Amino acid sequence: MRYIESPGELEYQPKHVSLFLAGGITNCPDWQQEMRKLLCDTDLILLNPRRADFPIGDPSAAQQQITWEYQMLRRADIVLFWFPCETLCPIVLYELGAWSMTLKPICVGVHPEYQRLQDVMIQTSLAKPNVQVVSSLQELATQAKQLSSSAETQEHIKLKREIA
Repeated sequence: MRYIESPGELEYQPKHVSLFLAGGITNCPDWQQEMRKLLCDTDLILLNPRRADFPIGDPSAAQQQITWEYQMLRRADIVLFWFPCETLCPIVLYELGAWSMTLKPICVGVHPEYQRLQDVMIQTSLAKPNVQVVSSLQELATQAKQLSSSAETQEHIKLKREIA
């Protein structure tokens, strides 16, 4: 596994699948590090928007962060979504809505106590009926591993890279 944390750069890796970790950052546990451990035995490239040290006093930091996330979401081969119970994650809801309307492969996990669990489940089933919403990070990691090696995902990645 290769690990890239914002604002690190993603270099083209022809044989590796990149996975963006979309989910809560503010006011919630560092689930991204747990996911990193769960996926350490893979060849995935993890793209983590959560910085170990966000420069809160830098007025340009938000612009840089949002731009990095915007670019990496587009470059990632797969987007993994996690909705923790501690916060509503409005930006993650926005991103799920946007990416569920594309052909990009996604996997979705929602903590059982997340306040908008039913909304995420219903909206995801309508937009991406083939995506099973799971309820733990362990299940989500398993789903990401399976999705990254599936023939459908590999074909999508091949076509995406031919166009680029």
